[in-house]
Amino acid sequence: MSNLPAEAHAILRGHHSDPFSYLGRHEENGHSIVRAYLPDASHVEVISASGATCPMTRIHNGGLFAGELPDGADRYRLRARFGNETVEIEDPYRFPPILSDFDLYLLGEGTHQRLYDKLGAHPLTRDDVNGIGFVVFAPNARSVSVVGDFNLWNSHQHPMRVRGKGYWELFVPGAKAGDRYKFAIRSRAGKHLPQKADPLAFAAEVRPKTASIVFDVEALPQPAPVQADINALSSPVSIYEVHLGSWQRKTDNSWLTYRELAETLPAYASDLGFTHVELMPISEHPFDGSWGYQPTGLFAPTSRFGSPDDFAHLIDACHRAGLGVLVDWVPGHFPDDPHGLGQFDGTALYEHANPMQGRHLDWGTLIYNYGRTEVVNLLVANALFWLDRYGIDGLRVDAVASMLYLDYSRPAGGWIPNKYGGRENLEAIEFLRRFNREVFARFPHATTIAEESTAWPNVSRPIEYGGLGFGYKWNMGWMHDTLNYISKDPVHRKHHHDQILFGLHYAFSENFILPLSHDEVVHGKRSILGRMPGDAWQRFANLRAYYGFMYGHPGKKLLFMGAEFGQEREWNHDHSLDWHLLENERHRGVQSLIRDLNRLYRSTPALHDLDCHPTGFEWLITSDVNRSVFAWMRKSRNGHDQCLVVANFTPNVYHDYKIRVPFAGQWRELLNTDSRYYGGSDVGNRGSLQTSAGALPHLQLTIPPLAVIFLTPDSR
Repeated sequence: MSNLPAEAHAILRGHHSDPFSYLGRHEENGHSIVRAYLPDASHVEVISASGATCPMTRIHNGGLFAGELPDGADRYRLRARFGNETVEIEDPYRFPPILSDFDLYLLGEGTHQRLYDKLGAHPLTRDDVNGIGFVVFAPNARSVSVVGDFNLWNSHQHPMRVRGKGYWELFVPGAKAGDRYKFAIRSRAGKHLPQKADPLAFAAEVRPKTASIVFDVEALPQPAPVQADINALSSPVSIYEVHLGSWQRKTDNSWLTYRELAETLPAYASDLGFTHVELMPISEHPFDGSWGYQPTGLFAPTSRFGSPDDFAHLIDACHRAGLGVLVDWVPGHFPDDPHGLGQFDGTALYEHANPMQGRHLDWGTLIYNYGRTEVVNLLVANALFWLDRYGIDGLRVDAVASMLYLDYSRPAGGWIPNKYGGRENLEAIEFLRRFNREVFARFPHATTIAEESTAWPNVSRPIEYGGLGFGYKWNMGWMHDTLNYISKDPVHRKHHHDQILFGLHYAFSENFILPLSHDEVVHGKRSILGRMPGDAWQRFANLRAYYGFMYGHPGKKLLFMGAEFGQEREWNHDHSLDWHLLENERHRGVQSLIRDLNRLYRSTPALHDLDCHPTGFEWLITSDVNRSVFAWMRKSRNGHDQCLVVANFTPNVYHDYKIRVPFAGQWRELLNTDSRYYGGSDVGNRGSLQTSAGALPHLQLTIPPLAVIFLTPDSR
């Protein structure tokens, strides 16, 4: 035993980076020798393809066995005795490699778009033997073993071999879908690391458990198709943002499953006229309170609500209801949970080693190293994965500003400048451009959306013109300005008149979405209704007017769940929305208004066709400061469809209010947020009115209090 080669001792100590060079079948001195490592076996035989057997000799008490293959065939099995049980098993070390040379080339180059087809855990059949192929990237590890249900979590039984620039692989015969697993990694210094979940796992245990689960992602059903132009700049885009864990809950406050949500959520959002649902991050995450924004399993839909199949069923149900599905995607940071990506192989593999680059001070999370080829390849492939395997229609990228700026939320001296001495994160910029380039190249009808809170230019402009290449950008400035304005008592609004006007100075500099998102109804900010001033009547009227203003304003729309019926309290991720409020007439009125606004927005080309182009908008009234009245015209691409929008942000009624319009004749009042159907005072223009006589046509309107009205010429 003392004469064993160094390779054998490396196997026994768990140091060997290529166990295939010693274990398995080898031709030595004209003989076919099989060596096996079975630490818990008391007796082992090798069985040839013809059925001939040969006992194997224990060559080390640690579990190394060796014997001659009777007929020298490539195929063989092992018969091993474990205690009182004797079993026949396949030897993992007789099978060919998993990764091809071309895979290794693409992985080394960082251009493997379908990386998720190779890395992770995949059901495979080799030599008519079923099992699971495991592949993980850990270039700085001394050794890696896969552990799981298939080997009773024995970290010695299945050492993997390294190939290419650090890709460890092993085909484990008999392992199957549903098995739990992790990777046991020993660092280059020989330290045993906490067992790591698979970065490319397609399923995971329900928290607080952290094991990955083998899932056959290729067996996922493809969702029903959705209309090809659903994300187009000229299409109506009205998004219902949802946190799946708190939209609705069961009576015992437990979660609805993906399949239960599929029975209710798509029908509800469709009935209210939304075109899309946007799901807050559904990638696996350990902490409920992160809302999914600190993911540990980028490729796994969270197991909180069911299996990957169940999630695919929800997407399919949304598509069948005519809804596009957008998913929040978080490539900006990740948590440092021991089973996650942090110090994955004993080094800063996915993150920057220097905390001034590699850790977010605000969130205590780690920052991806966008300068590392393999990290960028992983993130881009992950984006493509959701579009490919689940039929997602677009990705909203979280916290883009934190990626673009090296000094984001950092004190002076607490950050590292780029190579030119600037604060721009050049590597993150290139990553975002590559992400957008590859998404739109492979999925031209999908879209990408940036949550970017600064004035970074050209976020949603083509890369070839210096842009980042996103399809849309959230208009955070519009949201902050208008929420601040509408929160003021009407008597003071004349002093903040510019907060309504200012957004139109840059409204067409990007392809904007107007977001009233989850971030605006948490952390003491109150709900949207909770920000409205005045008595109960005024608060609801203000809310209805604000929604009318939003739908009349250029830009696509986004509304967080609960806002559509006037949720009173702040959002709480641990509880359902307050659906009982719909027993109240005023809350039902808000919901009815949202339904009608969505239908008006979708059916009126002037309100969506040129949402992102200045020719679709014209100011008519901007200077009526004392009465806080605004009016503008929305126009369609053909110039024939036009819609007049008039907003009154005071509780006063204005009679015979004169507004010049481009067409003489009858004008219809399409929607009035003060209608009694929405809980208003029903002041208005009785459905239609005629322009006054004269060379320049004009309307003499009755403008209702705290309201927005939409009118269109009958003759057009």
